[in-house]
Formats: sequence, C-alpha cells, structure tokens
Amino acid sequence: MNDARMPLYEAKAAFFRVLGHPVRIRVLELLQEGPLPVRQLRGQIGVEPAALSQQLAVLRRSGIVTATRTGTTVVYELAGGDVAGLLGAARRTLPVVLTGRGDGPADLRRAAAGQPRVQEAS
Repeated sequence: MNDARMPLYEAKAAFFRVLGHPVRIRVLELLQEGPLPVRQLRGQIGVEPAALSQQLAVLRRSGIVTATRTGTTVVYELAGGDVAGLLGAARRTLPVVLTGRGDGPADLRRAAAGQPRVQEAS
C-alpha cells in the first residue's frame, strides 16, 4: 500500500481491503474514543488473542494505527487521517444500502449496531 508509483485508484482499493474485516472495523470503532491497551480491546471484541493480534498487525502495517509499548502493555491508537469520518460515513450509508436491497427494519437495527446480517434458511 506504500508504493508511490501505485495509481490512486489502486491505493484506494488496497486501503479498503485493509478495512474489509469485521474485527478490524470493530478495533477502529473502539479506537475512535482514544488509545486502548490490547487487553481492553480483547475484552470488548471477544475474539481469541491470536486472531486479534493478527488483525492489529494488519492495521499497524497499513499505517492506520500505531502501537506504543510501555513495559508489558501495548497501547493502540488511530494514526491520524480521517478514519473516524470514514467509519461515520459508512454508518450513515449502510442503512440506505440495506434498504435498497430490501432488507427489513431488523437488519437495519443490526447494521446500525455493527452486527452481521442474518441469513434466512432456503
């Protein structure tokens, strides 16, 4: 994602691929409130430590978050830019997209809460 010769549209696609995982989105949502230690992120996200570590590494390598170690505590924070604004735009856009797909009010409430869409049995 750091190749200066990469066309802007490809750089944007790479950026959105980094955002393309539910755990990474949840981490970014939590970090909007300010820096958090890994143990707090793990408690609020509820995934295995290895899974969280893997997703944090992706965010760190992409430059979206930074990590600071103090003793045994690692604290993550947003690196800057307008990631919070982007997440807000997605939150505002998602109900419109879901409504256009014909999803019902329950799906809209789940989307607003950041929960996955429930698939109906065939």
